[in-house]
Amino acid sequence: MQRGPDEGYNMKVAFQGERGAYSEEAIIGHFGEGVEPIPKPSLRDVFRSVEMGEVEYGLVPAENTLEGSITQTYDLLLESELKIRGETILRIVHCLMANPGVSLRDVRRVYSHPQALRQCSHFIERNSLEEVPMYDTAGSAKMIKEANLRDAAAIASRRAAEIYGLNILFEGIESNPENYTRFLIIGHEDHPPTGRDKTTIAFKIEHAPGTLFKALKGFAEGGVNLTKIESRPILGRPWEYTFYLDLEGHREDQPVKLALKELEKTSLYIKILGSYPRA
Repeated sequence: MQRGPDEGYNMKVAFQGERGAYSEEAIIGHFGEGVEPIPKPSLRDVFRSVEMGEVEYGLVPAENTLEGSITQTYDLLLESELKIRGETILRIVHCLMANPGVSLRDVRRVYSHPQALRQCSHFIERNSLEEVPMYDTAGSAKMIKEANLRDAAAIASRRAAEIYGLNILFEGIESNPENYTRFLIIGHEDHPPTGRDKTTIAFKIEHAPGTLFKALKGFAEGGVNLTKIESRPILGRPWEYTFYLDLEGHREDQPVKLALKELEKTSLYIKILGSYPRA
């Protein structure tokens, strides 16, 4: 069993969704079977439960290889004082599941999270199924079981089918098999250096020509590799943005320290969201 940076039994880790969610699967894969995943209704609730000390850590989705970044996660990281202290990557395998005795020819509607529905669009269209968006993949499985629906199915994980006693009609129905989700582990502190780390930062710069080039110049000159950059609109300030950056190295590494000092010279605001071991 793969272990993450925070091994231990009886550790509580919050996630968004119902039992059987992909986030729960990611928690168990990262921390081991001894962990206690704690379901929460929303991503904000995950952050709040860590902030209030109800759980040791939280796990939140950051990006999917097919759908891109989960923007709410990055907005919450900017708002919160919590830090990223780890990451884990999960291969997403979508299953079509239904109540015992229900076959595909009985199914008229399919319930799931909007992202999962989009990821399985080819299968859904091929079988002329009506899409019904829900707040969670595992929540969809739970609902069709509790309502004993006989003309509907859910798209969720194999784990969800096992938990709620549903039959898997088809497995691996995603349109593209290269379907991975990257999750972040959040806590009150980030992780000490390991020698194979990443750092995530947020920064704001003046809305003027050449400022982004100047902001990133120090990383290139210091030999710090940037692995991701994207922007999010600043609320109340049209056409101005907060930039999010992933880079190789720990904030305590000398090349990263020097590059961040250079960034400070050209930025209006910098926040280190965390340094952590690479998945």
